[in-house]
Amino acid sequence: MRLPRILTPRVTASAHCDLPCGVYDPAQARIEAESVKMICEKYQSNTDPEYRTRAIIIKEQRAELVKHHLWVLWTDYFKPQHFEKYPNLHQLFNETTKLAGSAGAKGATDPAIADQLLQKIDEISKIFWETKQA
Repeated sequence: MRLPRILTPRVTASAHCDLPCGVYDPAQARIEAESVKMICEKYQSNTDPEYRTRAIIIKEQRAELVKHHLWVLWTDYFKPQHFEKYPNLHQLFNETTKLAGSAGAKGATDPAIADQLLQKIDEISKIFWETKQA
C-alpha cells in the first residue's frame, strides 16, 4: 500500500548516529571498568564473606554495564567506514567485551584483569576520538 502524497517525505535525511554524536562516549564504559577495578582491589583486601559477596554482585553488575556501553558504541556509533579505516576494530571490540564478560573481569576478582580491560577501552577510545575529529 502506498502512502498518500501528503504523508510522503519530501526530504530524505541521513545522520552518522541515531542521535547527535554527543550521546556516544567510551568514557561511560571506562567509568564502569574503573569501578570494576576498585571493587576487585577492595575485595582482595577484605576477608568478610558478606562484604565479599556484595562486592562480587556489584562488580558483576558494573562489568555488565561495561559490556552494554561497548556494545552501544560497536553497534550504533561505529559505521562501515570506520571498520574499513580501522580493520582491527571488530577484533578489538570482541576482545574488550570478552574481557568485561564472565571469562574476564565479570568472572574474576583480579585487579590485573580489570587493568587489561581498561587498556582495551583506552584503545577503543583513541579510535573513537580520531573518528570524531574526522
